[in-house]
Amino acid sequence: MAFSGLGKILSTYKVDEDKQRRISREWQDYAYRLALELSDKSHTSLYMRLAKNTPRPILEEARMFVKGAVNAKNKGRLFMWKVKELKDRDTVTQ
Repeated sequence: MAFSGLGKILSTYKVDEDKQRRISREWQDYAYRLALELSDKSHTSLYMRLAKNTPRPILEEARMFVKGAVNAKNKGRLFMWKVKELKDRDTVTQ
């Protein structure tokens, strides 16, 4: 795994300049990027709550599942379904 320079990472970061966003925590940034990736900015607060309270491996696995689903009509809905499925699976195995 190669590391990228900070300048390169920041140059690829897209900022929505018509709305001023105050992101002060890492999980807020993760949630905002997730909402953009899922094309579901209207539910950003939902992703904020998930990023804060849900273990990151569950969110990452669901994100990768949605990323692999090419024909998904509603990526946000598919993501939430997968998160629920993964949470249920974890509670059964414990």
